[in-house]
Amino acid sequence: MTRFGYTIMGEQSGPRDLVRYAQAAEDAGFDFIAASDHYTPWLMSQGHAPYTWSVLGAVAQATDRVELMTYVTCPTMRYHPAVVAQQAATVQLLSEGRFTLGLGSGENLNEHVVGRGWPAVGVRQEMLVEAIELIRELHTGELTTYEGRHFRVDSARIWDLPEGGVPIGVAVSGEASIAQFAPLADHLIAVQPDADLVRDWQAAHTGDSRRIGQIPISWDPDEETAVARAHDQFRWFGGGWPVNADLPTPAGFEAASRFVRPEDVAGSIACGPDLDAIAESVRPYIDAGFTDVAVIQIGDEQQERFVTEVAEPLLERLRAL
Repeated sequence: MTRFGYTIMGEQSGPRDLVRYAQAAEDAGFDFIAASDHYTPWLMSQGHAPYTWSVLGAVAQATDRVELMTYVTCPTMRYHPAVVAQQAATVQLLSEGRFTLGLGSGENLNEHVVGRGWPAVGVRQEMLVEAIELIRELHTGELTTYEGRHFRVDSARIWDLPEGGVPIGVAVSGEASIAQFAPLADHLIAVQPDADLVRDWQAAHTGDSRRIGQIPISWDPDEETAVARAHDQFRWFGGGWPVNADLPTPAGFEAASRFVRPEDVAGSIACGPDLDAIAESVRPYIDAGFTDVAVIQIGDEQQERFVTEVAEPLLERLRAL
């Protein structure tokens, strides 16, 4: 049976609200919490970007059952992989084994802030391969010295380490990334309901693997309001990964999405009060073979009402699929 998650979207809510929403999501019956990890929001109108790892630590203490994951963290530029290994180990201990480390090759939007430039995609994927190898080695608890093409570690050890380390999911988009990362990761992460991607991953991956997707929705009692909010805060979403990975600032996303119309957004994101229609928008992920799907309720305005009143009947519809 497919498991359903709720995304605490740091780009659109402050840290205390995110923890409160996560608690309500657990009460509503979600199976897992996916946490975005941004230094900068996609658009100025979103208006937030707290430090995800502090939020995850608080959520780990504020919840008891729901699983946690990053969707996703880039362990190559803004964070050195040795630091990510320590962050993940600590959250796994705080959550008592409920955490999955979701990794990806990152977006210029967040990683350029450290002033190291923005490598080409091939280099970014090479960096991610090394980062995963290094995180795995550090999660053995052994004293680690590592020298790769992109990263170096000198006599490092993770002192507070959960037994068995931390499961790792990796964001992939096609055959090349599957070939690189399926042998290294435990789980697939993807942002499109691509059945071929799932099939290729399963063919390349030797173990029992989750296939984890994510989808935005815009619930509101008024459909027009829901569409307007989705257009205001999520019109960047339709740019596709090549655009979304490379633009450096919210101003760039504002410019790139200035000709996107509200009706364009409404055509790709389920908007309004109809929970059956919202549930149906998730069906392509189920049909494609995803085992886990996290929803993003767009905007902060209706977030509390969504998790306290709407989430439970929506979950009933999703599980009925």
